[in-house]
Amino acid sequence: MSKAKILVQLDTDQQPSLFDSIVAIDAGVENLLRYHGVNPHNVTELVHGAIFTRGADDLWRTAMFLGGSDVKVAESVLSQIRETFFGPLRVSVMVDPAGSNTTAAAAVLAAGRHVPLEGATAIVLAATGPVGQRIVRLLAREGASVKVASRNLQRAEALCEATRGAVPEAQLSACAPHDAAQLEQALEGVQVVIAAGAPGVELLPAEVRERAKSLQVVIDLNAVPPAGLEGVEVIDRGTDRSGVKCYGAIGVGVTKMRIHKAALQLIFETNDRVLDIEELFELGRGV
Repeated sequence: MSKAKILVQLDTDQQPSLFDSIVAIDAGVENLLRYHGVNPHNVTELVHGAIFTRGADDLWRTAMFLGGSDVKVAESVLSQIRETFFGPLRVSVMVDPAGSNTTAAAAVLAAGRHVPLEGATAIVLAATGPVGQRIVRLLAREGASVKVASRNLQRAEALCEATRGAVPEAQLSACAPHDAAQLEQALEGVQVVIAAGAPGVELLPAEVRERAKSLQVVIDLNAVPPAGLEGVEVIDRGTDRSGVKCYGAIGVGVTKMRIHKAALQLIFETNDRVLDIEELFELGRGV
């Protein structure tokens, strides 16, 4: 008799994400085991539990999902998971802390539908949050010149430095616009704007955005009023507004959910996949 498929949900927060659990069930996961407070020090025992309980031929029926709200902690946990695997004793892993990987992939794919990203100039507002960090990394990998915007210039500069560690050829510049005039200056020559701020925080007034004549695509990932980009509707999905293609959080979310569910299905095909930001982005090209 074939063994049941099991998804081990590892969450670095003190409460496992209900969102991630429901998406897993909707994606067809048969058995879901949820763990919270996962960190690099306690994950080894959980990995051993996953790889030592079944024979090597059955390990493709066990997979892991790594989430939580802190991207850096999740990266450290993933590193420890990789170190714990050895030989054929491993399981596939999907990594999506705070939904940052799937959301970032969907946002950058949306932008790329309308603008050739290689050679384009983009600005990421509230770039130092979980989703913003991933968007900056993907845009840089696609060959865009990226303005990394934050309320704190030092944090923006730190993100630029960290991104160059992963993407040595990245073309990045940090900025911290604090008023309309500085925002307008930051938007000069920009074709793509992606707002990745906290819920309910307006980052760009419509009057400032409308004066930026080079804009071709604007993407707002905030689903809670007021909009992060004033004038962009949450359900916009390539909506043309005065010649600019607009996406709201729900519009981007359609692709994000497709990537998420496709990845959950993919990690049960073999026992040796690790789906992190780049892998999820490539997967998103085909969904």
